[in-house]
Amino acid sequence: MGLLLFVVAAIYLYLSFQLPNYQYAPIDADVIPKGLGILLMILAVLLFFSRAVETEAEKKKRDIPKKEFGVLAAVFAMIFLYILLFELVGFVIMTILFIFFCSWFLGYRAWKTNVLVSLLFPVVMYTIFVFALGINLPRGILPI
Repeated sequence: MGLLLFVVAAIYLYLSFQLPNYQYAPIDADVIPKGLGILLMILAVLLFFSRAVETEAEKKKRDIPKKEFGVLAAVFAMIFLYILLFELVGFVIMTILFIFFCSWFLGYRAWKTNVLVSLLFPVVMYTIFVFALGINLPRGILPI
């Protein structure tokens, strides 16, 4: 698994170095992908050289019950829909909808908290990225 993750990290890191540079952005868009790729490579090497032996109890913990595959499929579908509509609808609206419906689907029923987090997180992130860091995020249908 360590070797597989290392190969995936190497490909990811290679592709992150292909991102275009923007000369007027204080922090370029490739900082996070490059950092994550390097971190994944380091963790893959550590996993490869780890000497931990998996017990039968740990193997049973790793098995996913068949009823959970539907939940995983639904969450992957939500992620796919989020990615698909991200640029068209925009960061703020899609993130609000994704956080709210994904949390609700996974069983979080505190409506006030869910609505508050679903609204505040994307608005704060959009404000930080666009106005403080100068990194443009997709506006979509909003006139921001």
